Amino acid sequence: MSHQGAALQSYNNELVKCIEDLCAKRDELHRHILQEEEEKQKLQNDIRILTEKLAKINESLSKKMAARNEFDKTISETEAAYMKILETSQTLLNSVKGSIHQIDGGKRHDAEYRT
Repeated sequence: MSHQGAALQSYNNELVKCIEDLCAKRDELHRHILQEEEEKQKLQNDIRILTEKLAKINESLSKKMAARNEFDKTISETEAAYMKILETSQTLLNSVKGSIHQIDGGKRHDAEYRT
């Protein structure tokens, strides 16, 4: 019986060793899980912060783009009005030059008849 007792003791020792190994592996896996959960929390927090920053930047960009579009519209309208003023000024200048030419031409014409 001592042989059987020794074999049983050997099996018991081996079984205890296997259980200890399983517990060690489980503990190691648990440490990894805790580390990854901590990293996950940090990443989720970073994502939240970046999402808030992105929303603020998008809002700011939207406002600035709308303002830029208003500038573009105002510039375009102002340039168009300025071109009309230039055209009108040119027409007025041509008209005044024509009148002066007619007046000068009439005076010369009168002067030619007097001589």
